[in-house]
Amino acid sequence: MIFMDIIDFRYRPPYGSYRETIMYRDLERAKRCSEAFGMNQSPAVAARDMEASLTEMDRAGIGMAVLAGRKVLPHIGVVDNQDIVDLIHAYPGRFTGMAGVDPSDGPEAMEELERYVVGEGLRGIVMEPGLTKTPMFVEDERIFPLYERCQALGVPVMLMVGSNCGPDIEYSKPEHAERVAKAFPKLNIILSHGGWPWVTEAIHVAYRYKNVYLLPDLYQFNGPGSGEYLAAANYILRDQMLFGSAYPYVSLREAVDYFLEGRLRPEAQPAFLAGNARRILEVEHV
Repeated sequence: MIFMDIIDFRYRPPYGSYRETIMYRDLERAKRCSEAFGMNQSPAVAARDMEASLTEMDRAGIGMAVLAGRKVLPHIGVVDNQDIVDLIHAYPGRFTGMAGVDPSDGPEAMEELERYVVGEGLRGIVMEPGLTKTPMFVEDERIFPLYERCQALGVPVMLMVGSNCGPDIEYSKPEHAERVAKAFPKLNIILSHGGWPWVTEAIHVAYRYKNVYLLPDLYQFNGPGSGEYLAAANYILRDQMLFGSAYPYVSLREAVDYFLEGRLRPEAQPAFLAGNARRILEVEHV
């Protein structure tokens, strides 16, 4: 079964500066990661072939993918925001994007937000405060001006909260994101990695704060806690869970089939696979 017009919220294509990130620089490492979660690396990824990746999207029923910029430590790999803009223009209607900013850069981060969200029309910003040259927790008050600006603009913020998002496990705890959600109640906050391994705690934060969305990406597939994410998507967080393939770690058809082969209730599929993403990104039907 193919559910058409899916929006993939965690897609990193073989294009531009994405190809220089650790995910594509070390494909054997990426393959081992795929296998650890019982999933497979796509042939398009192995070939670093953008056109083949687009064909893969079509075959999986993915109408649109969200491209995220990345401003983190160099050994992980920076994704240039201009590459996102260029890719959106190169393939009209296939992609939307969020600008990566480094909150430790202060004024420069705000300039990136203004240039790419206000100027270029990207749909929000992405921050990974624990993976910058000056590691920060997401509720650090130095980040508040960026939150305030996004709240005023009505655009979401994606925060990496979960698994390897800082110097130690403390940075993964959802309680840090809870403080942001409480301080900025009109700001939509997306937690990439879904607060893993603090799965039930992350679900509790989202259940309590309706402006928090969970994007478990790789950790929704076969890993510890994956059943809890599915239960949340099927029931109590039906309107706050987002589908993300975790590409290039998981092939696209495999990621979609994982949810359509009995794990996700039919009643929950429209919201999880597209509707929630469409609402917070304010994009039209794909």
